[in-house]
Amino acid sequence: MLPASEAAKIYQTNYVRNSRAIGVLWAIFTILFAIVNVVCFIQPYWIGDGVDTPQAGYFGLFHYCIGNGLSRDLTCQGSFTEFGSIPSAAFKAASFFIGMSMVLVLTCIGCFALFFFCSTGTVYKICGWMQLAAGTCLILGCMIYPDGWDSDEVKRMCGEQTDKYTLGACSVRWAYILAIMGIMDALILSFLAFVLGNRQDSLMSEELLGDSKRIIPSWLCSGNAVEVGFRQP
Repeated sequence: MLPASEAAKIYQTNYVRNSRAIGVLWAIFTILFAIVNVVCFIQPYWIGDGVDTPQAGYFGLFHYCIGNGLSRDLTCQGSFTEFGSIPSAAFKAASFFIGMSMVLVLTCIGCFALFFFCSTGTVYKICGWMQLAAGTCLILGCMIYPDGWDSDEVKRMCGEQTDKYTLGACSVRWAYILAIMGIMDALILSFLAFVLGNRQDSLMSEELLGDSKRIIPSWLCSGNAVEVGFRQP
């Protein structure tokens, strides 16, 4: 049997090693989530044509391409820098929220540099709040986006039966599905960041408590302290 102090030291060493390994995985998946967020924002494959659609084409958050029915060439329009070219107010709002989510995640990655200057637990919590906010923006963007399916451009591609939250003859494409998966990723990463931050705080408190015990002599901590006095001559 190991003494209690040595067993506690071994446990603390393994605890720190495991926490660092989980922190590295958290950082890697945060970077992957940022890549997913950028792809969802840029790629125009949120909805697209099907077999029975009147026109060929596809739509993204702000960029879209539609055929003219006479040839296989597609006419592309829309730019995030020119909000007036976005065909629906719902698409504009969705573009804003998805773009804000992308900015928050990229800022979170930039906050990794704070690990060299600030408390580790504090940095984890800052990143956790940013990831939670990014996930909330993704939720809002994905919920608002179908509200713009009743625009004239979408109806021209998907048919007159198209309406809000009803795609008609079109179908959901991979970028929209990837954005929905990104919501779950953001929520899991933010939860993990808060857990790592709280564990780091508890670890720091244990280390400070251990240091204070080492500073105070053992005979003062025990109940066998000897009272020392001086006599008057």
